[in-house]
Amino acid sequence: MNLWLRLLATIWAAWRGAPLVPPGDVSRMNFRVWPHDLDVSLHMNNGRYLGIMDLGRLDLILRSGLWRSVLRHRWTPVLDGAIIRYRRELRAFKPFRLETRILAWTGATLLIEQRMLSQNRDGAEVLNAIAIHRAALYDRRAKAYVTIDRLMREIGIEATSPELPDHVAAFLAAEDALRRAG
Repeated sequence: MNLWLRLLATIWAAWRGAPLVPPGDVSRMNFRVWPHDLDVSLHMNNGRYLGIMDLGRLDLILRSGLWRSVLRHRWTPVLDGAIIRYRRELRAFKPFRLETRILAWTGATLLIEQRMLSQNRDGAEVLNAIAIHRAALYDRRAKAYVTIDRLMREIGIEATSPELPDHVAAFLAAEDALRRAG
């Protein structure tokens, strides 16, 4: 992993940042594209988008207080599936913002949306990439996934899942089809 400095900066900023209350609050993190993020086309490598998105999900875990339960119970965060749409390239030294939010959940699965946004020359906001992640927490002792109801109780939140947006329902249907095929 060559995101060590960004990882340390994420942890430091999360402990200094305001707490997040899921599912409504959004994690917002600012980054810049560095030369080691680039591919041979001199824009950010497609794998780097996903690596930086890992940091956004970590920020959500840290600032929501979920990290305490993860450590106490020795739960393992698991990314079960993802879909990403690259919209506009990010070139060297371009500043951008990563937004991470919980869209909905079902049983033991969190559905997380992440967006990378920058500004064009006239200052208008540009969507560079959007991704939907299917994530969960695995309890190794119980050999089972942690239900989202339990997860929410652990961080002191009583909430019901927002309704699944159509594009998320389509993503889940595609994930189920892939699971059956494999």
